[in-house]
Amino acid sequence: MRVADPAPMLDLSGACCPAIGHPRPEGGLRSGAGRIATARVDGASALVACAAASPLQLLSPSPRGRVAWVISASHGGGLVAGDDVSLDLDVGAGSTALLSTQAGTKVYRSGGAVAAQRLHARVAEGAVLAVLPQPVSCFAGARFEQEQRFALAPGSSLLWLDALVAGRAARGERWAFAAYRSRVEVAVAGRPVLADALRLVAGEGPPLGERLEGIDLLATAVALGPAVARHARALLDRLADAPADRDAPVLAAASPLAGGGVLLRVASRTVEAGLVFLRERLAFVADVAGADPFARIP
Repeated sequence: MRVADPAPMLDLSGACCPAIGHPRPEGGLRSGAGRIATARVDGASALVACAAASPLQLLSPSPRGRVAWVISASHGGGLVAGDDVSLDLDVGAGSTALLSTQAGTKVYRSGGAVAAQRLHARVAEGAVLAVLPQPVSCFAGARFEQEQRFALAPGSSLLWLDALVAGRAARGERWAFAAYRSRVEVAVAGRPVLADALRLVAGEGPPLGERLEGIDLLATAVALGPAVARHARALLDRLADAPADRDAPVLAAASPLAGGGVLLRVASRTVEAGLVFLRERLAFVADVAGADPFARIP
């Protein structure tokens, strides 16, 4: 749903209630589907549409202000085999939207069916979108597929993070899932800037635990557009000057993206070290978006 010329009054009819986060009935949405739209209203970023169908739940701690902040969650505490969650997001011209998660995304064991998650976002001119979820954790035997597509207008900005942890290491489950497939695509003014994919499937080559021995977290981040250009350059410079150390607790590399952006890749030997590294390197989110979702993470 694309919002144009919004009325001054914040319209959340048929949407999630921003005060307590309980979804109201919404016709036309299939199970697991959701939609969000923000717009610039009276000088503020405002959530003008927000609706979701179970098992997807959308909460809004800040529906209006410098940033319109939405938190996604699941009624079941995670994704089970056969779940198909999709979110459609429009960030209106001049507005700022922050999408995060209530907790890490758990993907439960599967007997064969796949749990799928998709995000399709459009970011209008002068708008800023920050997508900063907590990591995905796939239990032993889980099958998970994820697709994220971002269509940016000229002059818009994107800050995106995606992270995967080894699983329930305390229970001896390290990279014990059956399949994990993730793909992200970013286009600016219709021109592809990034197409990146990660595929980890048990039975294809050596066991996943051997291929990823000594690694407990993998993450990818993108900072692109005028609102984050200065921070992207600083991140590139900082990692370019860092000494190469194969025994470091966190391994990281940054590559430039067309349009003054950066692609960051991280592999961490512990989840804790990886999350600290990401929080430090992406600390500028508070300046860009006006809110810091990392502050909610211990």
